[in-house]
Amino acid sequence: MKYNDLQVNRNTRPTRAGRGISAGKGKTAGRGTKGQKARTGHRKMPAGFMGGQRAIMQAIPKLKGFKSLHDKAEVVYTDRLNDLSGKVDNFTLADKGLIKTPYAKVKVISRGELTAKISLETQFVSKTALEAIKKAGGDFKKVAVPQRIATKTEE
Repeated sequence: MKYNDLQVNRNTRPTRAGRGISAGKGKTAGRGTKGQKARTGHRKMPAGFMGGQRAIMQAIPKLKGFKSLHDKAEVVYTDRLNDLSGKVDNFTLADKGLIKTPYAKVKVISRGELTAKISLETQFVSKTALEAIKKAGGDFKKVAVPQRIATKTEE
């Protein structure tokens, strides 16, 4: 370690606003001249306050309805499962083209008649679809959505 390699941090005092011209922040104390923000107590105004003018969140039009932040489940109908057999999961459904991606939530809904004996492993199933699966001799197991495996890019 050399004397010229030392990292020295200066100890600076906090600025004392409004303590005369020589202090650097005298007279108006860095608030500019006049106006609502130059006065005492200007920090107590609500967020979005625009000097008595109508606030921006009141002025913009509101959208009707409600937008959910949750991903919607992809729907598979029971009559489409007749071509399958054995264990049926998200990857099987994606391979057959019944869902877009295996990494999405899947819900099986009853429609038509199910004749195939399948062991279904998805995220959701309706009551009537579950009855149809059990009537055909199959069973249902609720599983989590499969996670994508992050692959390292080699350089």
